[in-house]
Amino acid sequence: MDLFQSMKAFVTTVHSGSMSAAAEQLNITSAMVGQHIASLESRLGTRLLNRTTRRQNLTDFGESYLEQCLDILERVAVAEMEAEAQSSEARGTLRITAPVTFGSSVLMPVLVRYRRLSPRVKVDVVLTDQNLDLIEERVDLAFRIGEVPDSRLIQRKLMPYKMVLCASPDYLRNQGVPEQPEDLAHHELVRFAVSSGAPLKLFKNDEMREVSPSCMVTMNSGQALVNAALRGLGIIVQPEVLVKDHIADGTLRPILPDWQFRERPVSLLYYRDQKMTPRVRSFIECVMSDFQAP
Repeated sequence: MDLFQSMKAFVTTVHSGSMSAAAEQLNITSAMVGQHIASLESRLGTRLLNRTTRRQNLTDFGESYLEQCLDILERVAVAEMEAEAQSSEARGTLRITAPVTFGSSVLMPVLVRYRRLSPRVKVDVVLTDQNLDLIEERVDLAFRIGEVPDSRLIQRKLMPYKMVLCASPDYLRNQGVPEQPEDLAHHELVRFAVSSGAPLKLFKNDEMREVSPSCMVTMNSGQALVNAALRGLGIIVQPEVLVKDHIADGTLRPILPDWQFRERPVSLLYYRDQKMTPRVRSFIECVMSDFQAP
């Protein structure tokens, strides 16, 4: 079997924790992952993994061999990037990560335009609300919302995230329209589970109001929250970009428009020592032309 692909299967199995997870990442079968590892062990004449029905651990030699494989794979990746950098044409695979809601709404139009401009680039998008390690996960570029303390990363500031309160006309007709932030205490909010207990801080000029409305329904998807609001389940706090079309067609109505949430910074990130290949450079240019902060 191909030695390079076998090394890649071995490393991915160790990092992902199982052959099935590695198979999903590599887009091959679990049996094929097993064959790659068996091929390595046969070639080396020793075991790399101790396998049980529930888990697998590296052998002492496996730990040493893993480090050597990582070094080899990194050298190959660098060589490929340097080769690509000699060409003005964007090609290869671009791996991007972004928060789920941001990625499913804001990022999609950018991807459509980028694919038209760079048809030879394969784009691998990982949507997750976890902050991935860019090096370990081999990510070229990451979108992040909020402050980024890691000084190793170059940050390209994008237009900030603006949050809005809104609800369906039916809900407001039945429950009344809040006139002041304090009125939210008498309403049902549908919120993200991770932030459901946090108070809402609303600003009007130099004035700030903090309220803690009731929240009996929580979800882990921005689109699900929008669908819940459309069906009259309650008031939501969502990015303006995700609800602007519904507000425009009247299926959702903004609440307390004179009161604003603090805007959240949005950044496009990459490591300082990253090779600026044509595929990376062209994607950054595409993003900045659409979303560069004023």
